[in-house]
Amino acid sequence: MRLTRSLTALTGAAVLGIALTACQDQASGTVSGYAGTRLVETLSNPSIGGCHRFTEPISRVENWTQSNLLMFTTPDCKVPPGGASAYVSIQSANEAVPTGLWHSFSFAPE
Repeated sequence: MRLTRSLTALTGAAVLGIALTACQDQASGTVSGYAGTRLVETLSNPSIGGCHRFTEPISRVENWTQSNLLMFTTPDCKVPPGGASAYVSIQSANEAVPTGLWHSFSFAPE
């Protein structure tokens, strides 16, 4: 009987480990974009890699994830000539800078 319990415990630990490993490519939490006071879009547990486009330009973002964001005025997460990206830290909100509305974001390297 002891062997069965040990095997069950080991199997449970292995399944938990696999589940936790599978979630590492996602930011836990939400990113919400607003046009003025109107909610445009909320992304839940977005993937860490790549560029995320908003459905329309936004003027304010709320980052309720455990990762920092880089905001871009272009739809392809690239900084235009003479432009800059904006940094939004973990668990915070930020207004768009005077250079224009935000169109996309990516997660900042850790």
